[in-house]
Amino acid sequence: MKERNHAFDILCGICIIRMVSLHIMAFCGQEDQEWWGEVMRWSFFFMSFFFFKAGFFNKGTSSGTDMDYLKDRSKRLLVPYVTSGVIGLVVYFSFYFPLVDRYKKFVEPLEWSHIWMKSGFYGNSPIWFLFSFFVVYMMVRYIDKVKHLCWLTVFFPAISYWAYRTGNNVPMSLGNVFIACYFFYLGRLWQWAMCRFEIRRLMAASWLMVLLFVVLGFVAPGTYNMSQNIFTGNALMAVVRATLVLCGLSGVLLTARVPRIPWLCFIGEHSMVFFISHYPMLYFYKFTHLSFGRSIYGRVDDALILLPVVFCICSWLVPYVERVPWLSGRWPGSRRASAEAVPHQD
Repeated sequence: MKERNHAFDILCGICIIRMVSLHIMAFCGQEDQEWWGEVMRWSFFFMSFFFFKAGFFNKGTSSGTDMDYLKDRSKRLLVPYVTSGVIGLVVYFSFYFPLVDRYKKFVEPLEWSHIWMKSGFYGNSPIWFLFSFFVVYMMVRYIDKVKHLCWLTVFFPAISYWAYRTGNNVPMSLGNVFIACYFFYLGRLWQWAMCRFEIRRLMAASWLMVLLFVVLGFVAPGTYNMSQNIFTGNALMAVVRATLVLCGLSGVLLTARVPRIPWLCFIGEHSMVFFISHYPMLYFYKFTHLSFGRSIYGRVDDALILLPVVFCICSWLVPYVERVPWLSGRWPGSRRASAEAVPHQD
């Protein structure tokens, strides 16, 4: 059996911990803490990593008919997207009448435009990622059909930036798919380089890229929020720094042959479960407290409770969720396709 790649499991695990922690901090009104802002500023690239990783492990998209490809990606991405979205909706709106009864109105704004403008569901908004991933795979499918067209994706971040500058009025939150496509092909290019250059040179280049990422963070700071397609600071440097750190960090870990870090790698190996499960839990906790007249906003103690509880429950759910294909995206058949299509690696 081929040895598992712990480098990418580590990075996936860090990304999931960052994302879940960010959502907990936001629910508890702690996201404006100065120290937390610095953590987010220096780790902004981690959502981009999933697209980078998908490109790194992708072996091509030209096999089979277009319809077969569409069905496969729909099963692995759209089915879990809809299923986890419906679960989020059920949790979210099951508190509608108790909250309206207590507060005479619902505690969060509801808009009909959310249906066609946002790909996240009420109650489980982070699953925008699965829909964007599906669209990126469709784009890659047709880009790969035209020789050398993939090189034009180097300009795709400019399209996402244009969408941001014009108000992000792209339906289904799809302003981010262009820059996501760029990161996908960046991962594919980096895999090509990893196979062709000497390990010592790759390690030196990787460390240099990480160093440049840090230096540019002080000289020309810029960040990118992929979920909302928002550029902050120097937009060009945000893309350059993300490019440097994605290649650099993965290169350092791959060339160093890092060992498995038990809990961190476990999260990385089963990141899909953590990804689709944690947000409905947070809403259940928040709305339960609101139903009894208590808000968790501004409460550090609730954040400290939620951090271990959410991770423990998600860890416990792993074997159960992964047995259900329409939740995990792990359908019988292709191990490789599953590894590429969802945010975990088979």
